[in-house]
Amino acid sequence: MREREFIGVYASQHPHLDCGYAVTSHSSQGQTADRVLIHVDTEQAPSELVNSRMAYVSVSRAQFDVQMYTNDAKALGYELSRDVSHPTAIQQEPAATQKIEPQSVSMETSQGLSVG
Repeated sequence: MREREFIGVYASQHPHLDCGYAVTSHSSQGQTADRVLIHVDTEQAPSELVNSRMAYVSVSRAQFDVQMYTNDAKALGYELSRDVSHPTAIQQEPAATQKIEPQSVSMETSQGLSVG
């Protein structure tokens, strides 16, 4: 097409065509669609964006059908299985090097509970 050239399409002659909308997976949170098409480029997309959270948000938007398109089906599983969750304040991290030794607890009548 040349610049400023318009082509007319008559909907009555093409009943199989319908309007489509594109949104990012993050902006689609809270929305539902009948069918969802997901494009995942395993080479171009930043690794912070292609992960298990993106996969869950994208796939869970669909009510009936999901189709996923990618440039590398073998790498797609690895990319979408990446967990980017961060521990919350109430989750305990495994003890790395510090070991807590057991302490004795004794009851004394005059002073109450003492740890020693």
